[in-house]
Amino acid sequence: MAIKSIIPATYFLLFLHLLLPLASCIKTKQVYVVELFGDHTSDDKTLHEVENSHHSYLLSVKETEEEARASLLYSYKHSINGFAALLTPKEAKMEGVVFVHKNQPKIYSLHTTRSWNFVGLDGPLNPWEEESDHTDGNLLARAQYGKDIIVGMIDSGVWPDSKSFSDEGMEPVPTKWKGVCQNGTAFDSSQCNRKIIGARYYLHGYQSAFGPLNEKEDYKSARDKDGHGSHTASIVAGRVVPNASAIGGFAKGTALGGAPLARLAIYKACWPIKGKSKHEGNICTNIDMLKAIDDAIGDGVDVLSISIGFSAPISYEEDVIARGALHAVRKNIVVVCSAGNSGPLPQTLSNPAPWIITVAASTVDRSFHAPIKLSNGTIIEGRSITPLHMGNSFYPLVLARDVEHPGLPSNNSGFCLDNTLQPNKARGKIVLCMRGQGERLKKGLEVQRAGGVGFILGNNKLNGKDVPSDPHFIPATGVSYENSLKLIQYVHSTPNPMAQILPGTTVLETKPAPSMASFSSRGPNIVDPNILKPDITAPGVDILAAWTAEDGPTRMTFNDKRVVKYNIFSGTSMSCPHVAAAAVLLKAIHPTWSTAAIRSALMTTAMTTDNTGHPLTDETGNPATPFAMGSGHFNPKRAADPGLVYDASYMGYLLYTCNLGVTQNFNITYNCPKSFLEPFELNYPSIQIHRLYYTKTIKRTVTNVGRGRSVYKFSAVSPKEYSITATPNILKFNHVGQKINFAITVTANWSQIPTKHGPDKYYFGWYAWTHQHHIDNESNW
Repeated sequence: MAIKSIIPATYFLLFLHLLLPLASCIKTKQVYVVELFGDHTSDDKTLHEVENSHHSYLLSVKETEEEARASLLYSYKHSINGFAALLTPKEAKMEGVVFVHKNQPKIYSLHTTRSWNFVGLDGPLNPWEEESDHTDGNLLARAQYGKDIIVGMIDSGVWPDSKSFSDEGMEPVPTKWKGVCQNGTAFDSSQCNRKIIGARYYLHGYQSAFGPLNEKEDYKSARDKDGHGSHTASIVAGRVVPNASAIGGFAKGTALGGAPLARLAIYKACWPIKGKSKHEGNICTNIDMLKAIDDAIGDGVDVLSISIGFSAPISYEEDVIARGALHAVRKNIVVVCSAGNSGPLPQTLSNPAPWIITVAASTVDRSFHAPIKLSNGTIIEGRSITPLHMGNSFYPLVLARDVEHPGLPSNNSGFCLDNTLQPNKARGKIVLCMRGQGERLKKGLEVQRAGGVGFILGNNKLNGKDVPSDPHFIPATGVSYENSLKLIQYVHSTPNPMAQILPGTTVLETKPAPSMASFSSRGPNIVDPNILKPDITAPGVDILAAWTAEDGPTRMTFNDKRVVKYNIFSGTSMSCPHVAAAAVLLKAIHPTWSTAAIRSALMTTAMTTDNTGHPLTDETGNPATPFAMGSGHFNPKRAADPGLVYDASYMGYLLYTCNLGVTQNFNITYNCPKSFLEPFELNYPSIQIHRLYYTKTIKRTVTNVGRGRSVYKFSAVSPKEYSITATPNILKFNHVGQKINFAITVTANWSQIPTKHGPDKYYFGWYAWTHQHHIDNESNW
């Protein structure tokens, strides 16, 4: 097992029977979250009793009981003790509450099968064909394919008609399930089955902020019109579907989720932006999100998969995902969230709370090759999942900046932005457009508008080697930054540059893989620089999974009328459910493990090398740092038997919030002690030390979950500027469950540290406890 360390050197709707009152009062009334004293998450009150209690508070400021009941949007029972209501600023100043704060609202947004083969889950695909005794080392068999583990999906809903959500052969719904199947437009209780065991939707927050849902844009139910929710749900727990493929036949094979017998509970909290194409984003308001988490806790889910985040890092107090997740962890619910898609810029990651497993995105060993053939015979590597072919003819190749309307500012030139190309110059040609400004798919549409016959998307330097694969509307491919330069040089050096885009093909066992996706959000964690995030990386690039029949593969609502049953999609939204599925399998194998133990097992067994044996790389081709990949690429098989785990309790997280001074803001009934550990001493599987100038000693505790009698030895690799030691450096265990404390000391070697360096200089190292049955990968970063 390995524990990576990092040493920085410096540094919430009204449920209306009538909509007219809302329209008339929305200018003077706003949504407020009212938080009350005490904790009722463990009492026996029903939700109806809790709502009545909240009505009594509202009666103190409202003139009639009818008005009080009409103003209540949500009652929270399992997360915070409080409610969301439509109030005037004066009414919000009610007495007897912890605090009242105005809903802003924080607008969250949604952050996709080769991938399971790639990480080693390659056992029998049909659980009823499995004849082993479940002890042969096959992880899926050991975990009984996730049977009876319930995964809560907070997302854009689900397309229940997909074969991925069939319940054929599944056993009755577990008796622990307390949820419901909520009726709505094109979705009623008959849509739930033994696979999708529950479904709810949340509109109060969205409609309070943006008015009534336009039902031409989305279903007023848990049915997914976007595609995103169906995609993520099938990655976690999709059934076996042979001969699945994306449009054009790309990635053809057997589609399945990581835990194909796990149960799904759907919580639709994300909705379209009014009047906008779905690909431009979506809205998940904080009060809807919090209510979804609140219900999931009460319904009895075991794992929560939340591929949602904020556009920029926000504090724990403002972050309802962080706040709700802490209450979920109290019930031993594993919460897995996406890191975000704002990379490769630093300090961009979402969901940094230490009680959440934060997931970055990386590639798999499958790509979609669509090369470019030049008239001189040269072949330039390209990638695409465009199902259109241009035949065997060569066409003139031009640069976008050479066929644009004159007078464009230099910073807008070459990007194929809307209405920038001259049809008389682009018609009949292949146009090379650069990344950097504008949307990739819209660039292809601009080339099509101008009469171009082909489109090449050229990476800029920032995106480097990370070439996206997109289903464009004309023959198209994408190339790396290096190959962009080659194409530019060819155009400049050839009197009559000609090219053709060859048909795309699916290629397996590509190398190197995995590598980090350039879009994956990066650390360091600026909410708390004492916690290293992301935690881990998983497949999130070009993932094939289930889709809605109401949205085209590009999600470009006004342009894409194509219909697909399975779609290739990329994002940390796709890597998150991969890790959620791994958590399902671990929870099935180790039902007594805490959420922290599951996170630890995943992190300490992660791989830091690719399929060539070299360190994982980022979009530049350089070794990826923990700010990109966390502890490395997840390895579910190894995580099932980690040897040692770094456990942490709910109380440990409370002490952590005490140190940050946010416990009261979390509205948790807990009196912080006068003294408590530093944030970096939370028993976390990684270490981040902020502004280490001399020596720092950090305590950790490991729990033996491997062999009863075992000995682990310490080893470390550190940069020359620092030394890493452990006391003791040998751990001797006599029985399973035994805990041993140790201390890690990190010392600065001043003779090796440059006298002048910037404030953002970071150093990375790692240490490991090794045992003959638990040895970390020798080629670490």
